[in-house]
Amino acid sequence: MLVAIASLTLLGVTLGWLLGLAARYLKVEGNPLVEQVEALLPGSQCGQCGLPGCGAAAQALAEGRAPLTLCPAVDRALAEELAQLLGASADLSAVADQTPVIAHIHEQLCVGCTRCFKRCPTDAILGGPKMIHAVFADACIGCQKCFEVCPTEGIEMRPIEATLQTWYWPQPALAG
Repeated sequence: MLVAIASLTLLGVTLGWLLGLAARYLKVEGNPLVEQVEALLPGSQCGQCGLPGCGAAAQALAEGRAPLTLCPAVDRALAEELAQLLGASADLSAVADQTPVIAHIHEQLCVGCTRCFKRCPTDAILGGPKMIHAVFADACIGCQKCFEVCPTEGIEMRPIEATLQTWYWPQPALAG
């Protein structure tokens, strides 16, 4: 019994050591620009841009294969920051400053069809089949995917109310 425990422990330590060496010497260096762009994106992995996630969107932006306004969550300030980081010029006249919104389900209109539940990329909708659903506001990213599929139009996109946790001090406009 002790021989089996000792041999498995030795095998585990040896394989762990070999994996550590492989991780150090066979490491693939990524593009640091992609990492910087990905840090600026919302990171919600919602797929509204048509790509599988924010990593793929950052890769496309860094390679110049996508417009700076690829992500629907990009507002004017973020688009300007991306343009400065990537050294690209962008026409931001069509980009509107948008207020963040979250979904709200009207209980009297919800029939429990679970279409919204299945479309939510962050699992922010709580409920089950033939039950009234509710939105977990802290997890909602405002992607509006649930709003689009609701057959009873029982989902409303509401702006986030200012509380002590969500309020921020606006930066003053630069003179000149």
